[in-house]
Amino acid sequence: MANFRTHITVATAGGMLMAYAGWQAEWWPSTQAVLIVALVAFGGILPDIDADRSRSIRLIFNLLSVPSLVLGVMLLESWLTPGMLLVACGGIYFCVRYLAGILFSKLTVHRGIWHSLLAAGLCSLLTAALSYHLLFQPPWLAWSHGAAVLLGFVIHLGLDEIYSVDLEGARLKRSFGTALKLGDSRRPMSNLLMLIATLTLLPWAPPWSVLVELMHQGSLLWR
Repeated sequence: MANFRTHITVATAGGMLMAYAGWQAEWWPSTQAVLIVALVAFGGILPDIDADRSRSIRLIFNLLSVPSLVLGVMLLESWLTPGMLLVACGGIYFCVRYLAGILFSKLTVHRGIWHSLLAAGLCSLLTAALSYHLLFQPPWLAWSHGAAVLLGFVIHLGLDEIYSVDLEGARLKRSFGTALKLGDSRRPMSNLLMLIATLTLLPWAPPWSVLVELMHQGSLLWR
């Protein structure tokens, strides 16, 4: 399979292409273009959140601990004294950075449900919802943020499948078909739980009409 450096490099390149295309189309300013690159790069390592030991999982939970900390401050600052808020923030950081990583390593299997298009859709929808409701971004940008994570996610899955082909031996490795798939055929309960999580997020998504327009405008760039 592709290693960490390959995933982050190719995803960043894809993010730069997406950011440049959107900037040229005047969909977002240059400051947003930087964020688009970062989101595609993050999506490019996100599927490896199910790896027990990897640079990706450490980096993912390091990155997730920061917005979790900010969100905790926003929600708790009006309820707690400064001292208690500091303690609470320390607990949030520890839980996300360490406990969540351990929990994921125990409950997930590498190349399982997190290496699937269903997981890609869930992460994309979650990103759009958080951008729209918590960061108060306009619907167009919120869906663009979700699309950026989706692009990075799909790049990761595609690279894993490409590296599953042994061109010299003209054969398919055993890992072929375990990344770019709709769901986890060996664990139906994982599919059901992720589908439920995705459906739960639907009411929190930005307006769907904006997504349709975004897809239409995106298709025009390739004509």
